[in-house]
Amino acid sequence: MRKYFLILSILLVQIALIGTILTVSASFTNVNQTDNAENQPTGVLGDRAVIALSAGIAVGLACLGAGMAISASGSAAISAAAEKPETFFRSFLVVALAEALAIYGLIIGILLWLKV
Repeated sequence: MRKYFLILSILLVQIALIGTILTVSASFTNVNQTDNAENQPTGVLGDRAVIALSAGIAVGLACLGAGMAISASGSAAISAAAEKPETFFRSFLVVALAEALAIYGLIIGILLWLKV
């Protein structure tokens, strides 16, 4: 069971890194584009780039925090379930709440990305 939580934590960290890399690369694509409303160049860090970067940071940090929380609470949940099998539901409820942190970060990232 520990192997499952380790793999899940590594997967969440990889998703966080990929999301951050993609948004940073997307922020540098509109270097010479102009905004139609104001006819001013947006530059390297225009409004869209900052929103894209903040979406990547939101997803990245949420997944990183969720991975750390799952690794800590997952090992404690396994230890508690090994000693007292009736605490299985309570201990894995905490693990499920830690997994929800990554989903919340993903939702915030999607909402920010839709703003771009």
